[in-house]
Amino acid sequence: MNTSSKSRAIKAPHAASSVSPEVAAELRPGQSIALLQELHILTRDARLNQDSRRKLKQVYHLYQFIEKILLELAAASDAAPAQERAAALTVADHGAGKSYLGFILYDLFFRSRRDGWVYGIETRSELVDKSKQLAGALGFERMSFLNLSVAESAKAQELPEQIDMVTALHACDTATDDAIAFGLAKKARSMVLVPCCQAELARLLNAGKALHLRRTPLAELWRHPLHTREVGSQLSNVLRCLYLEAWGYQVTVTELVGWEHSLKNELIIARHTGQLRRSASESLRALLEQFGLLALLETRFRLPEMHL
Repeated sequence: MNTSSKSRAIKAPHAASSVSPEVAAELRPGQSIALLQELHILTRDARLNQDSRRKLKQVYHLYQFIEKILLELAAASDAAPAQERAAALTVADHGAGKSYLGFILYDLFFRSRRDGWVYGIETRSELVDKSKQLAGALGFERMSFLNLSVAESAKAQELPEQIDMVTALHACDTATDDAIAFGLAKKARSMVLVPCCQAELARLLNAGKALHLRRTPLAELWRHPLHTREVGSQLSNVLRCLYLEAWGYQVTVTELVGWEHSLKNELIIARHTGQLRRSASESLRALLEQFGLLALLETRFRLPEMHL
């Protein structure tokens, strides 16, 4: 299928008038039917099956958290003095993949607004190309898709100096840390993170077993390989939260979906307050020392100079 025929195939009514009353009752007003079909949430005949109904529930659950923050950010911008007001609300979806989250945010929040921009940042060029094609076909004009690494994205000319919100959905292993580093570099006003498959700390804990098993009874927590992976995952997110707090963010940790849907469901929400917390830095350093991971202060967890 060529590009033009692909575009014609994607284009469809945005409203729910083309679906059954039963399906329409489960959709948000004005939801793009074409987008939901492209994301395989709706079938080609605009129906919901058991799996897609579960996906839709998860999408709306996550959107409830993000919408609240976006409305807060928009209200704060509107209340700011004219000379300090941001030109438009911006979201950067880091490690975007197929830009599933970015498309949903644009459809439900930005499409009805006069301004605002969504950036999808992804290292796989084929996914970037597909996202560009879909956005063009749907008329989502205020979306950009960038084929960039985390290091490149922090300095890229295509992105504004400041980003209002950074998101990273199911960011595997150190991709969540990359998103946090990007958010700090871009002075993000908020970050919404759903970590996944944390393995780096488990590897480091495993490498230091001989030393740390002798040092403290706490090392029993990662003596067995399965426990090492679980402790590494839990510790990763605890350290990330302390790190964000050290850099002036208020952090909330909650459950994204029920455990019956996914084990990778921790949602970390960070709002920038500007108040750097020395106590968070001290706790982070103490944890890294206790677990024999102080080397991460030079790589993953660079603390504010005033706390060193």
